[in-house]
Amino acid sequence: MSPPQVTLETDLLIIGAGPAGASLACFFAQHGLKGLMLASAPGTADTPRAHITNMAALECLRDIGLEEVCQKVAVKGDSMQHTRWCKSMAGEEFARIYSWGNDPQRAGDYDAASPCKHVDIPQTVLEPILVQHASQNNFPCRFSTIFHHYEHESGGTIVSTVEDLLTKMKYRIRSKYLFGCDGARSQVMRQLKIPLIKRPSQGLAINILAKVDLEHVVENRMGNLHCVMRPDEEQPAFGWSCIVRMVKPWNEWMFILLPGPGAGVDFNPSHEEYMKYVKTTVGDDSLPIEILSVSKWIINEVVAEYYSDGNIFCLGDAVHRHPPLNGLGSNTCIQDAYNLAWKIAYVLKGKADPKLLESYSLERQPVGASVITRANQGLRDHIPVWEALGMMDPSLEARRKHFAELSEPSPEGISRRQRLQAAIKNTAHEYHGVGIEMNQRYESGAVYLEDENARPPLPEDPVLEHEITTYPGSRLPHAWLNIKMPGKKFSTIDLAGHGSFCLLTGIGGSKWKDAAGKAAEALGIKVNSYSIGWGQDYEDVYFDWAERREIAEDGCVLVRPDRFVAWRSRMMISDPEEKLLHVLKAILGT
Repeated sequence: MSPPQVTLETDLLIIGAGPAGASLACFFAQHGLKGLMLASAPGTADTPRAHITNMAALECLRDIGLEEVCQKVAVKGDSMQHTRWCKSMAGEEFARIYSWGNDPQRAGDYDAASPCKHVDIPQTVLEPILVQHASQNNFPCRFSTIFHHYEHESGGTIVSTVEDLLTKMKYRIRSKYLFGCDGARSQVMRQLKIPLIKRPSQGLAINILAKVDLEHVVENRMGNLHCVMRPDEEQPAFGWSCIVRMVKPWNEWMFILLPGPGAGVDFNPSHEEYMKYVKTTVGDDSLPIEILSVSKWIINEVVAEYYSDGNIFCLGDAVHRHPPLNGLGSNTCIQDAYNLAWKIAYVLKGKADPKLLESYSLERQPVGASVITRANQGLRDHIPVWEALGMMDPSLEARRKHFAELSEPSPEGISRRQRLQAAIKNTAHEYHGVGIEMNQRYESGAVYLEDENARPPLPEDPVLEHEITTYPGSRLPHAWLNIKMPGKKFSTIDLAGHGSFCLLTGIGGSKWKDAAGKAAEALGIKVNSYSIGWGQDYEDVYFDWAERREIAEDGCVLVRPDRFVAWRSRMMISDPEEKLLHVLKAILGT
């Protein structure tokens, strides 16, 4: 049989149209790039899957004008006010904790971290937004199309063989770059043979998507996550405990069933058994329930050793796989894409040397490793809660005894209640992990560190605490700004991004702005430059920037197109033009 004929040519070919692939296409479109997405599915996600969209991901979407679009369809943060532990949705509650920025004692930490707020957007809602935006900006998606394999031509061009599932026709696509965004079963990763760092699986989970109206139930139990367990009752092995997650307020829910410890993975309950379990979990027999779908998944702890090979790049679940605890999944996918897109654009347009692309894996692989570790630790953090509630003993009699102790005025009761309180408090690492969400530290050739001393250590608790710093390789600090005659406030991060480098300085820093203009002209790039302070381009209305910039007023902070600090000068120097040009050339490899 003759090989498939080449029918298409494109610079950029993305395999997968989930959060990683679709957001990558959107970020490419921001740079005016054209390409093609392929997806084996017949359309966008048909189950909710990812849902928490955090500040870091929303900052990326804010840069391309999609934050407001997402906010219009998202469930707002106050509907995510609590996470609860209870015997059933309508029944007895054991404990609750504030979550996702709603703790009054943590509000200032979240306000200081970002202009964005956590929202809940099911993947079924987010993916169409991304795919539509990409398609409307010269980056269309071909659904029902399978990627089979690739090969390299002389000169490095990639030739991918794909198949249209509707017509059964195979054809080839020639591209300069190939992006494997095709999920946990990535065929691109499989052919690249990139080694995976694996830890033992934490078992099976079963998702039951169901319709049941619980608006009256959550009125005084406001939250989008509810951990249901019945220590004093016998439970089926496939549903030892359950996390009930809001999908649509308040009539569509995901029941995430966790089998008991050591129960294995071979479960095939009937529809009737699932329905009985969901009814018991709801705890109100009067409510009609409709099961929409059932799916199973393995709780993974997997990260690729590296994310790229030559002109092939992998991102999203193809390179990091973990449970949804801490809500880091789709958020990390979007940030992978945001990191990579500007680098590809600069190389394609001849503004940077291809060696810039080596920084993608160097910067994002450590992030992926930290994310899979935290997400799995988040699951392990629930074990002390289960133990304190009396869930861990295989004997029902023992479980009833331990659970009853929570009500007793006895030394055993005091001890168990104290353990429960401490265990619930510790889950803040999952529900208030602003540090793990925002503390990414990049080290690569795309970060200029030659003028810096050793990096200060992370905060004492880097999961709970956000490090606000302009140390190169860090996220640009957020601070609210305005103009002399006040208008609508905006953030320092709004000055950065937009596909360009950005230089921020203050009073006495006009030479930096001149240097930015000359360097931009010499390198054929755009460097937006602004002065912040009294009587400058923008007013530091709350003096937050003065506290967070870590440089003198006449120093400067150079920010990459992905809003990470590339370099800084703590004060004015004698040769700002020469220095800035040198730094930019070092970052771009030119």
